[in-house]
Formats: sequence, C-alpha cells, structure tokens
Amino acid sequence: MFSGIVEEAAQVVSAVKEGGNLHLTVKCSFTDELKIDQSVAHNGVCLTVVSINDDQTYTVTAIQETLDRSNLGDITEGSLINLERSMLMNGRLDGHIVQGHVDCTAICDNVEEIEGSRYYKFRYAISPELVRKGYMTVEKGSVTVNGVSLTVCDSEPDSFRVAIIPYTFEHTNFRDITPGTRVNLEFDIIGKYLARLNELS
Repeated sequence: MFSGIVEEAAQVVSAVKEGGNLHLTVKCSFTDELKIDQSVAHNGVCLTVVSINDDQTYTVTAIQETLDRSNLGDITEGSLINLERSMLMNGRLDGHIVQGHVDCTAICDNVEEIEGSRYYKFRYAISPELVRKGYMTVEKGSVTVNGVSLTVCDSEPDSFRVAIIPYTFEHTNFRDITPGTRVNLEFDIIGKYLARLNELS
C-alpha cells in the first residue's frame, strides 16, 4: 500500500530484457535502507526488490503483464523513475490510498505553464465497460500519475488535467513529461469499490 507521495526521482542505471521480463537496476539515496522482498513503487508500479548491490543500487523485475499495462517498457538506462516505499501505518496519509497496481497508461496531450505552476493534460483510451467498473476520474477526485498522488481538474470521459506545483516538478519525473510522453494511471480504489457495489446491487 502506498500514498502517492514520491520520495525520490531516481536514475535507472540498467534496464535488461530477459524473455518477457525486464530487470531494472536503480540507484537511489535510500538503497541501504532496503531489504530483499520489500515493495517499492516505480512510476506507481509495485515491484519487489530482488537484489541489493554494493554500489548503492538495487534491482527489481517487471513481468510481461506489468510491461503491457504500464510505461515501464519505455524505461531505458538513464531514465528518471519515481520511487515510493510502502506506506507506514503509524503516520498521516498525505496523499491518498494507492495500491501500486497500474490500471492503464495515458498520453500527455498538453503542458501549459500558468503563474509559476504547470497544467498537464492526459488522454487515455477507455471503454464504457471499464468506466462502469470505476476506471475513470471525477472532478476534484484523486488520481495517481506515474506514482504521484494528484487532484483531478477538468475531468472528461477520456481525459483530465492536473496542476503541478514547482516542488513536485523539481522532485519527480514530471520534469521529463512533454506532449507525447506515456504515463501510468491508477484510478481511485474507493471509486472502483463503489462502482462494483453498484454493479452488484
């Protein structure tokens, strides 16, 4: 379980394909605090630490299904990736409830700078069936983009915008997102449960 509050935008030092798997080796400031089998969100995707190396790097593996549903297959050596360790249950929930299970990807349509902040518009392909299951945004609701917990504005059936303050821009890989960039989306789990209850009632 995560909160969508990114701890660090870290550099990928290696991205190695092996069959249907992708092994990502990442260098970050808290590698020495990690342990094998620990869950870490990478661009919002929950992955398990499989090895910790002597050079302050660690390795995780993404399987083919994860690559099909996320933008991790776009990651190359040198890419910045948003990291968040699993949430501690003895503190404040600063973001929102995030599972680390990416629902789909979206494409950045537009980036607009307004009075020091930036508005990003994202568009995604979605079917009416998935909307009925809660795969959607609502005005002022929560959405996770590349692992970042954000508030939705200008919610449309297949698009939405989010406002990014300078701190978030500087401390996440939003600084690398331009029109055409593919990002990971996780819709609000509460909305999915409500949609499911409605479906069964």
